[in-house]
Amino acid sequence: MSLGYSLILFLIVSLVAGLPLFVILGMVATLCYTFQGNADLVDVIEDIYYAADKEVLLAIPLFILAGNLMTHGAIARRLIRIAASITAPLPAGLGVAAVLSCTLFAAISGSSPVTLIAIGTMMYPALVEAGYSRGFSVGLLASAGTLGIIIPPSIPMIIFSIMASVPVTDMFIAGIFPGLLLSAILMCYAMYHGRKMPRGRWSTPEFLAALKSGFLSLLVPLIILGGIYSGFFTATEAAAIAVAVALIIELGIYRELKLPLVWKSMTDTTEMLGMIFFILLFAVSFNKYLIIEQIPQNLVQDMSSVITSRYGFLIVVNILLLIAGCFMDIMSAILVFAPLLTPMALHYGIHPVHFGIIMIVNLEIGYLTPPLGINLFVAAAAFKLPLGEVIRSSIVPALMLLGGLVVVTFWPELSLFLVPGK
Repeated sequence: MSLGYSLILFLIVSLVAGLPLFVILGMVATLCYTFQGNADLVDVIEDIYYAADKEVLLAIPLFILAGNLMTHGAIARRLIRIAASITAPLPAGLGVAAVLSCTLFAAISGSSPVTLIAIGTMMYPALVEAGYSRGFSVGLLASAGTLGIIIPPSIPMIIFSIMASVPVTDMFIAGIFPGLLLSAILMCYAMYHGRKMPRGRWSTPEFLAALKSGFLSLLVPLIILGGIYSGFFTATEAAAIAVAVALIIELGIYRELKLPLVWKSMTDTTEMLGMIFFILLFAVSFNKYLIIEQIPQNLVQDMSSVITSRYGFLIVVNILLLIAGCFMDIMSAILVFAPLLTPMALHYGIHPVHFGIIMIVNLEIGYLTPPLGINLFVAAAAFKLPLGEVIRSSIVPALMLLGGLVVVTFWPELSLFLVPGK
């Protein structure tokens, strides 16, 4: 067995066994540099410094902090009111509003669990009270919460851009239409499920009142994404602006966010980052080792002798990533597989940005698949439901998202339509 396949097997077995990823990657990078390559152990330290020196890394804690601040404040609630006023005349209008609210909040938070908690804790009681079944409500919200990682700005997209050396702005642009497609699929699912439920009526006064109340909330994603796509500021600057805008709106204008909750948002963000950054730094070092030893190139040669077509490669990769999503969180999977699979995708003529979107949508579905489906556990804890019930309730929406994955995989223009120089 070649070194490349041995490393992949070791990583997968170690992760399934439950070892922390930063320990695994640190150990693998150290052993490889010491015993296998022509480099020296001190190169690991130099690689860590090189990784920590990337400006785009600053965007990760800032986007997480902005999402936490808005979760504890009033922005999420006001976005929900706007969405509900727009979707009232539709079948299952409140269910569609739940998906639309997750879509809007995802354009701020960049995180799936944050989106699920921020929107779900308010929408779940409202859905049940309005007559929707408990199973449908939790399944819809758990699946809609996954939009937080495909709707830009997305933290996994930032991680992929670092590991695959593609511009993070291109990843954000490429995620727009796939994200809207998955959002539309979940809205159609909600409308079909609630097609026999009584419809509400359009109310212009309520819409105007909701728009007036939440106008500043609606401006937040427009400022962030508009600034990034126009080139007015970078992803890192957008993250800093998101935090500043959240604080100004929540503390200075709405005044519903108290200082103790600001401190809690900061501590929650710090706890989350402590593990992410260690993993990322060791992953960058390991990635550089793979490049030096030409392991991805060797894997490409081996793969091309077995799989001769682009479509065959895409089918195999989708199956691999769907299985990986059952056992690995999205950050771990991107850090492990992006540097190995992206060169293979290039060999088969797949644009690296398009491949990044395919990878993220695959791993997004992993948020709904046991045994490690993060949104399943978050939903069970947030809504105080048995985990088994949450899993059963998420099967149908997960299959709907799987259909969206097929479209995203085999229709590259959906992702690349707006990407410059594709």
